[in-house]
Amino acid sequence: MSFQQGLSGLNAAARNLDVIGNNVANSNTVGAKSARAEFADVYATSLSGAGGSFNGIGVTVSRVTQEFAQGDIVSSSGALDMAINGAGFFRMSDSGEITYTRNGQFTLDKDGYIVNAQGSKLTGFMADANGQVNAGTPAELRLQTGDVAPRATSAARATVNLDARTVAPTTAFSLTDATSYNGATPIPVFDAQGSEHTIVLYFRKVADNDWEIHASADGGQIGTGPIGSIQFGPDGRPTATSSTSFTASVPLPASMGGSLSVPIDLATISQYGSPFSVTDMAQDGYAAGRLAGFTIGGDGTLLARYTNGQTLAQGRVALSNFTNPQGLMSIGGNQWIETAESGIPMTGSPGAGTLGVIQASALEQSNVDLTAQLVNMITAQRVYQANAQTIRTQDQIMQTIVNLR
Repeated sequence: MSFQQGLSGLNAAARNLDVIGNNVANSNTVGAKSARAEFADVYATSLSGAGGSFNGIGVTVSRVTQEFAQGDIVSSSGALDMAINGAGFFRMSDSGEITYTRNGQFTLDKDGYIVNAQGSKLTGFMADANGQVNAGTPAELRLQTGDVAPRATSAARATVNLDARTVAPTTAFSLTDATSYNGATPIPVFDAQGSEHTIVLYFRKVADNDWEIHASADGGQIGTGPIGSIQFGPDGRPTATSSTSFTASVPLPASMGGSLSVPIDLATISQYGSPFSVTDMAQDGYAAGRLAGFTIGGDGTLLARYTNGQTLAQGRVALSNFTNPQGLMSIGGNQWIETAESGIPMTGSPGAGTLGVIQASALEQSNVDLTAQLVNMITAQRVYQANAQTIRTQDQIMQTIVNLR
């Protein structure tokens, strides 16, 4: 008589219950992935017995595999919470050791690094001072929480329509006489210290299809005459010989260079039979600003928002994927490390290739189906009881043999 089959069945059932119990325990763990025990039968053969029939000697747990199916995504109030919608893992660094996780519960540490509960730092691609993300080798993402320096205006543009039906003024141009021009629009600009100044463009009709442009800075006229002129063709667009670019100079103290020269582009100006209007205006300067908060784009770009209205990229989250995610080794803390079976990581920006996208202010729940796990637990319990019964039966038969006289 052999107790091998029953004992192996008890061990396998107990191992299965361990796996199910771990799944149930982590059913509310963010980013956790369920696992399953896979079984294989066991046979003993001899070299001389090839081709014969043999009784099985039990069962073994061949492996425990993890199921990386997508978990439900729920909203979160954490400013740096992230969920991966699709394939991939967050790439974490702990003193140079690289791990991978689906848990997107992140916060800022005292040094500005984005970290998880274990203190590992989120990695990604850093941005330069102009907000341009430099893709390359991932590095630990560190957010700058200080103020953003001001930037002097170096260019401005406006889209203006001049009313072709208007009558040319007969009085000499004057900033204080609204009848001496046919339309005006202010353009805010900034000097190197972030102080705001206002350039006003005045459009004065001279004759049919012929206009002068005057300008003022901070209430004072620039020059003694127009800073430029534009001629229009029958289609209401500037003629090929017209120059639609002008430079306006804002007077500044000598300690700041004496003046701020701002090139102004009016390439999209028109003269149609409709009222004077300004439909677009932009300039590239801004005042100093304090950090107001962070937002995260679907491509993982971390955007810093400032009180001066500017939004600058500080970096982009990197995601990694593997040819065989089931080959990853779990090290606890909702983290995995690569192995020879998983293959090397394929790292890139979210949304690139097979990598999923980032959903901000959200978290991926565990993919454990609690109902299914409870049903599996009942089945595993019955299997354990049945194997115990085979051992009991074997014991009774052996006892009968021992009692033979």
